[in-house]
Amino acid sequence: MALVFRTVAQLAGMSLSLLGWVLSCLTNYLPQWKNLNLDLNEMENWTMGLWQACVIQEEVGMQCKDFDSFLALPAELRVSRILMLLSNGLGVLGLLVSGFGLDCLRLGERQQELKKRLLTLGGAVFWAAGIAALVPVSWVAHMTVQEFWDETIPEIVPRWEFGDALFIGWFAGFFLLLGGCLLSCAACSTQAPLASGHYAVAETQYLHQHLEMKNTHLKI
Repeated sequence: MALVFRTVAQLAGMSLSLLGWVLSCLTNYLPQWKNLNLDLNEMENWTMGLWQACVIQEEVGMQCKDFDSFLALPAELRVSRILMLLSNGLGVLGLLVSGFGLDCLRLGERQQELKKRLLTLGGAVFWAAGIAALVPVSWVAHMTVQEFWDETIPEIVPRWEFGDALFIGWFAGFFLLLGGCLLSCAACSTQAPLASGHYAVAETQYLHQHLEMKNTHLKI
């Protein structure tokens, strides 16, 4: 039973972590962190991401322009860029480290203690990647809510609202945290036995020794 739980936890943890990493990469580069709908011109919508701002018009389509200066961006967008890049990099590192710690990998199958450490380290790396993804999307969402309800801004001025990328980022961080937790649980569970081939060899050796001892007793 422990072996089944360990295998399922490893596969589920790696799958969720991979999904979270892919979603975090999408969140980083999607320009839909914030949306702006103009009441005066309903045929035109604005979106803003970490790297560019876009305008969507029914006749022309989507047109995007990269931000000219990093320092000219608001503080939350500058920090979000750094944290999202960090999350993407940690996700790659976590996939590599955890991959070498899986029981299904035959390479170094006798080094169970090393695999346990790799799984534990991989889970911790995914935790860090998940936090690095949740912090920027939550910060941008908090600033968007503050600006939306800011009474000092005239009501006629359009307000930014949540974009789809924020929700994708929340899912990405959640999947990375959950995947890291499952990998850590798998590392702390009972060690998986050696491969079935080793069991067959061990069983054959045991039977051979048992027959030799029986023949010896018969001769005596």
